[in-house]
Amino acid sequence: MNIRISLLQMKIAAGKPQVNRENAVRLIEEAALQQTDILVLPEMWTTAYELENITKICDQEGMPTLDIISKKAKESSINIISGSFASLENGKVYNTAYAFDRKGNNIAKYQKIHLFKLMEEHKYMNAGEKHCVFEMDGVKCGIIICYDLRFPELTRKMALEGVQLLFVPAQWPAARLDHWTTLLKARAIENQMFVAAVNRAGEQLNDEFMGGSMLINPLGEIIAQSDYKEQIITAEIDLSMIKAVKAKMDILGDRVPHTYE
Repeated sequence: MNIRISLLQMKIAAGKPQVNRENAVRLIEEAALQQTDILVLPEMWTTAYELENITKICDQEGMPTLDIISKKAKESSINIISGSFASLENGKVYNTAYAFDRKGNNIAKYQKIHLFKLMEEHKYMNAGEKHCVFEMDGVKCGIIICYDLRFPELTRKMALEGVQLLFVPAQWPAARLDHWTTLLKARAIENQMFVAAVNRAGEQLNDEFMGGSMLINPLGEIIAQSDYKEQIITAEIDLSMIKAVKAKMDILGDRVPHTYE
């Protein structure tokens, strides 16, 4: 089974959700012309990490961003991974990602589990408590967000549940570019899955975001990769590769869990 995936690496105007929503819609419409199957947005793209004002500028129960993404998914008949954005729910703000099917239905929701203390995310946001596994066009998928990438247990749990395609929306700074590439490849190799990772572009205060969005196959090979500018990269993956890779080396089957406890 082949799947065409588009990664929407966008610049983000800090603290200006309406500007960012309009830019995201433009990019979604442009990517839809490429006859893709899945579109993926980056992390915290409506506001960026404008944390001191986050309760004032974030979405309320996911709105209006959920409506916008749902409408574009239905119009284009394309699956959309919303990336993540700040949403106020029951008085608490979460860094939340959603998945929409081709009919515009919200089929999955994930609240970021590992909050990034270096940027004081934990002081302004609340951590999620559940991992996210779902099916999209019959393919088992999962979502993690940025800092979650540094915790291999989370992705391994998804792999053990049969995830074949992992989405990673992020705002990963240029200063740690090597970590980004290395960790993404590691998650793909050790779990024998495809990884679709979308970073933001541009700058915010003293942080530069290098882009580097990429699609990686189960052998850790980069199928497609962006540079540092705002752009859309599209590539096709062949899911049959997972079965072929596992036939040669059954990593999950060779685990010895009782020795790890």
